[in-house]
Amino acid sequence: MRGDRADLALFRAFDADRRRRCLPVGADRAIPVTPVRLRVVEPFRSLFYAPQFVAIHGGHPAAEGLEIALTTAAKGGGTVDALLNGNADLALGGLMRSFELLERGGSRLVHFAAVNDRNGFFLLSREPRPRFAWSDLVGRTVISFGGAPTPWLCMQAVLRRPGVDPARVTFIRELSTPDAVATFRAGKADFLEHGPPVVDQLIADGTGHLVASMGEATGPVPFSSFMATPQMLRRERDVFVRFVRGLYRAQRWMSAATAAEIAAVIAPAFAEIGAEIRVRAVERYLRQSTWVGNPMVTRAGFEALREILLGGGFITRRHRFEDLVDTALATHVVSTMAG
Repeated sequence: MRGDRADLALFRAFDADRRRRCLPVGADRAIPVTPVRLRVVEPFRSLFYAPQFVAIHGGHPAAEGLEIALTTAAKGGGTVDALLNGNADLALGGLMRSFELLERGGSRLVHFAAVNDRNGFFLLSREPRPRFAWSDLVGRTVISFGGAPTPWLCMQAVLRRPGVDPARVTFIRELSTPDAVATFRAGKADFLEHGPPVVDQLIADGTGHLVASMGEATGPVPFSSFMATPQMLRRERDVFVRFVRGLYRAQRWMSAATAAEIAAVIAPAFAEIGAEIRVRAVERYLRQSTWVGNPMVTRAGFEALREILLGGGFITRRHRFEDLVDTALATHVVSTMAG
């Protein structure tokens, strides 16, 4: 009996470790095989992309026989260059990258797995504004996120809804994150639009005051997803199915996990961020339901985002859902895992 108790305690400790690392059941007993290496490029490092880091550091791609080699692009648009130059197998980013490429007469890049279904940015003010209204931005200076155009375009759409002319707001768009934070701290702008953990750090030290969630203000859109060339998707479809299967497991785990559990799993990707700030940032995203529960890119969300890009003059043509989204791959994964 004593031996049984010892064995039971050992098993519980082993299972708790597996759960802590959010590994799929049976992953620890998988037959060793030579993993397939997938080169993934992200536009920038952000807690906004937590499902990617939960998948990687939770061991989900590894359980599918995949080894993920993750790199961060030198600039946001570098994800597209990496795919077209053959320096990456897939990339994480916004649909606007594919829209923009087609607008320039380039080839298609196809999105096949959703990561975010909300705008993941927040608006901070240098002073408390308990009765904030979008008209408060008129005549003011706003530092917009410089790593991608979509946050700025979403801001324009949000302003137009209550009748605020974006031309009456001064936007600073070209700053890097360190320069944007320094400019805001120096009092050279009235508002800053950014994502966690930057907003959480500024709120914690009293520099900024949260006035709006851009995710809530914008509404549901497929903000970030994985993309690849059509040729790669055809040639390596089985590998991509396995990748999406791992991502879906991570998303399902996240839907039942606490902020502290998620923050612990993604810690290796954000070693420079304190544990308390990391948990607060995850809590903020959980409250606005930024992370999707499955990898489907919806047609309704696609059309909503397309209208935002058209309204902001980012694109001029009405590109089709079927040209830019591969629904069959994610649908197959979700349906087979559902039983």
